[in-house]
Amino acid sequence: MDDDQDSPVAAVPESALRSLEEEIQETTDGRQPSLEEEAGCVGWTMFDTAQSNDGTVTVLFPRESLEAVTNQSLLRIHSNDGRRYLAAIVRGPFMEPDGLRADMPLVVTATVRGRGRILLPNYHGRAQVELLGEEVEGGTLVPPRRRPLPNSPVFLLERPEMARVLGSQGEIVLGLADGQEELEVRVPLKGREGKGVFPRHTGVLGTTGGGKSTTIASLIAQLQRQGAAVVLIDTEGEYTAIHEPTDDPHMVRALERRGLRPAGVPGTHLYHLVGRSTANPAHPERRPFSLRFSALSPYAVMEVLDLTDAQQERFLKAYDATKLLMERLGIFPSDDVDRERLLRLDEFEAGYPKMTLAYLYDVVKAIVAQLADGPPPRLETPLFAQQPAAVAEAVRAVAPPGHLMSWRALMGRLGRLKRLGVFDSPNAQPLDYSEMLRPGRVSIIDVSDTDSPQVNNLVIAELLRGLQRQQDRNYRLAQRRGETPTPVILFIEEAHEFLSRERIARMPVLFQQVARLARRGRKRWLGLVFVTQLPQHLPDEVLGLVNNWVLHKVNDAAVVARLRRSIGGIDDALWGRLPNLAPGQAILSFTSLGRPLLAAIDPAPCKLRMTD
Repeated sequence: MDDDQDSPVAAVPESALRSLEEEIQETTDGRQPSLEEEAGCVGWTMFDTAQSNDGTVTVLFPRESLEAVTNQSLLRIHSNDGRRYLAAIVRGPFMEPDGLRADMPLVVTATVRGRGRILLPNYHGRAQVELLGEEVEGGTLVPPRRRPLPNSPVFLLERPEMARVLGSQGEIVLGLADGQEELEVRVPLKGREGKGVFPRHTGVLGTTGGGKSTTIASLIAQLQRQGAAVVLIDTEGEYTAIHEPTDDPHMVRALERRGLRPAGVPGTHLYHLVGRSTANPAHPERRPFSLRFSALSPYAVMEVLDLTDAQQERFLKAYDATKLLMERLGIFPSDDVDRERLLRLDEFEAGYPKMTLAYLYDVVKAIVAQLADGPPPRLETPLFAQQPAAVAEAVRAVAPPGHLMSWRALMGRLGRLKRLGVFDSPNAQPLDYSEMLRPGRVSIIDVSDTDSPQVNNLVIAELLRGLQRQQDRNYRLAQRRGETPTPVILFIEEAHEFLSRERIARMPVLFQQVARLARRGRKRWLGLVFVTQLPQHLPDEVLGLVNNWVLHKVNDAAVVARLRRSIGGIDDALWGRLPNLAPGQAILSFTSLGRPLLAAIDPAPCKLRMTD
């Protein structure tokens, strides 16, 4: 053996070590994270690949970090170039074996034959995170102009900071963020922040059994507790027992897990149309109500009755004759105050003051009798019956067009509407909107026994107008006092029945009432909540009014695609989960939240009458 082979290994020259250190410094930009900087680090950013996308970064998490990191977690990335970014996990974390492909035969064999106990390689997590912004001085977020550098440490935000970044603050608790056992999703009701949430209107969508009713009941209970005035149009009678605590065993256990207790909603009043029953006749605050014909725009009535063009012309002629007759008989206007009120009347918004359906029906009967050259009709209004000459003169003054059959068709439609017995009934008072809009008042309008979309539309039409006028008065009064008016939230169940694409095409005036209320409500603390299991029937005009969304399970791919076009800000991963959400889960997108979240909605503490 040579002497060279027997000689000891020579030490590495100092010059070589210095050269190696200089090369490391050059390749790392001369900067390495200190141990203090990496304390609390849960992962590191990865190099980009051919599958990388703008706006997202891949992060790797060691095995020991996976217990703390979940989907939707918020992260802070300390980029090695000195920049800091906030990000949210949108896909993953997914588990991968260290240094091996998950589908390698060796890994598969070790899993199957070793039953996960022998030869199992160590593993790590991989997640895609969406950059929310770059943090600049003062903690302000600005749009990111660059991507974080590879191998940059990643830190998990603590719960309080996570809530602050997400904007999850306010009086109303919607539920717990998915994967975050202690992070409550909150939205504001009061103050400057609250004015930008519920008054900007909300949509609660989802298939039957997805959890919409629980969401609505939970919202009502909290809104009442915070002093809002709540009105709900209940088409199935499902909410007519919310004044009682829930006795459903599944709901009780869910409440216990959240540290909550069953409780009824105080201040609840139940209204039903006169002559119709209610789903809960034992309610302690039950009362019938009648509709006021004078509250309805004549154009809205024509739409609800689905009159032909010829019938509409005759309806308006009869309406004018009735107004003239009321004036001549001193019914309205009767003084200067009434005349001043008449100058401000907009018949596209409301009807003629003090006019009843019986008045209009009597006038149409008189016109039919005149055209038929028959005997004077038997009028039901006592004052009209006592003044047949005045009735005949008012009819002649408006020169009603001929064609007796068309007039008889109109009289038949008005007669059917009159026989419903829901207008101007002596056996029931109209709705008292000043009472309904008191703080902490919950008014359930039970229309489950009408069996008529036509009647429901009439109820909604009057309700919209009455609530808007009363809240206008409340708003002006609060302004004079330097106060904030009581927030008012109107829930419209089965919104697709009232606001479907086909119905809006036939009833544009009614939709304009909704749109007008939606626009004015934002300034006057009046918010609408549209609830439906058939969002495909809601037109774009309605979706355009909504700024807050609670999306329960939606199966139909075409509906999901349409919602994606209408609702911005929800990432692809959340949209992908929408068809598979469990009951009680929902995607929450509110104007006050920093980004949409998947959440487990809080259980309802009050009793729901489940329908078949």
